[in-house]
Amino acid sequence: MFGRKKSKGGDRVDAPQFDDEYTEYDEYEEYDETVDEADEFGDEPAPARGPEIGPYDYEDVAGRLEAIAEQRLDLGSVIVPVPPGGQLQVEMTPDGTPQAVHLATQHGRITVAAYAAPKSAGQWRSVAADLAETLRKDGAQVSVVQGPWGRELHAVTQGADLRFIGVDGHRWMVRLVAAGPTGAADENTPLVAAARAVMGETVVRRGDEPLPVREPLPVVLPQELADQLAAAHQQQLAAQQQAMQAQMDAMQGGPAYQPEAAPTEPRRGAEGSAMQQLGLN
Repeated sequence: MFGRKKSKGGDRVDAPQFDDEYTEYDEYEEYDETVDEADEFGDEPAPARGPEIGPYDYEDVAGRLEAIAEQRLDLGSVIVPVPPGGQLQVEMTPDGTPQAVHLATQHGRITVAAYAAPKSAGQWRSVAADLAETLRKDGAQVSVVQGPWGRELHAVTQGADLRFIGVDGHRWMVRLVAAGPTGAADENTPLVAAARAVMGETVVRRGDEPLPVREPLPVVLPQELADQLAAAHQQQLAAQQQAMQAQMDAMQGGPAYQPEAAPTEPRRGAEGSAMQQLGLN
């Protein structure tokens, strides 16, 4: 988008449509993956971001971004490219508010989120340390590796392999999570290459509102997508209400009791009426 690009073929995004070239950076192959475990969260400075690689601050690229805005997915706090063939998956809260947006690819899922941070860098280092500790307590195998922006986390869990990439900016920190099947988050895999390419083209819109450190920046969906999701949410609620009503009816034994009509002739016993038994009619 803003830096040096290398074109790469691929399918178009299905829904919604994104007409865009995918971006890769040859520089990604120059970083050594291994880090000494003893100082995995040391104070070594992360590689500096040059003008040819993001993530970018919105204020720095707003003028150039306008020309290609339709080729990116604007989520309010972050503006991201969509990999070829990528599908959007929106995670909603119970009240229908968008909580996260995932980019589903053929190799795995990519999630980008931005957080409030102090002006000085260093938040990603502490976040990565806390995250690694939590993952290990949950039984994951976690290693710290070096990527284009410094430390990355590689976690192997029972359900999926994960790659966490974080970058500090001015009053913001952006974190990307790439998740896929076993081996998908290893170095030099298509999922990791896609994740780094997405991070390198991400734009963060921090805003001026004061927020607590580590507070997630809000996700705002494009209006067309928001309308579609709102309609789908209403349909889901209606279906749930119908299912609940049907269950209540079943618990009550079906439709309400209807009394029998009054008899039009004398009631009969097992052997006929009393008059019939006496032979009088």
